[in-house]
Parts: sequence; C-alpha cells; structure tokens
Amino acid sequence: MAGIDGIDNDLNARRLGFGPYDDMDLYANENGEIAPRSLNEALAALEEDHDYLLKGGVFSEELIEDWIASKRREIARIAARPHPHEFALYYDL
Repeated sequence: MAGIDGIDNDLNARRLGFGPYDDMDLYANENGEIAPRSLNEALAALEEDHDYLLKGGVFSEELIEDWIASKRREIARIAARPHPHEFALYYDL
C-alpha cells in the first residue's frame, strides 16, 4: 500500500534523499529523512500519515487508532520494567 501511495503521489525516492546509498555519507545528508528509531517514533509517524492505509477500505480509521493505542500500551508496560541489561549491570552482583 505504501508503494502504491508513492506512485499515486509521484514520489521520487532519490529526490527525497533516499538512496543511492553506496556512495553517500548518510550522516551528512540533511535533506534525507531518518526512519523511526523506536516503536514510539514509528507510531507518531503513523498517526501523522496513514491516509494511504484507508484507501480501498482495507483498514478503517478506528482500526488504525485502536492498533496505535494497543502498541502504546505495550510501550508503557515495557517501560515500567527494567531491561535485562539493567539487571546485568546493576542487580547481578
């Protein structure tokens, strides 16, 4: 669906700063966008732009909102517990 959205909106990946990556310094590319680095960032991006998912009636607005809310609850549950690496660093003496 995202590919179809790109075609419908005449998006050019290279003009938007996506590739080719073989001769590009990714850290110096100020015009390019950075992919989300966490589930929270991905959900924020999805909240901002999900119209392409509504095309053709495959997904409803309600389904997308419910899915985002479900994932945010998962994030909260995970954030409320120590990471296994924290145990290794601080509790496993």
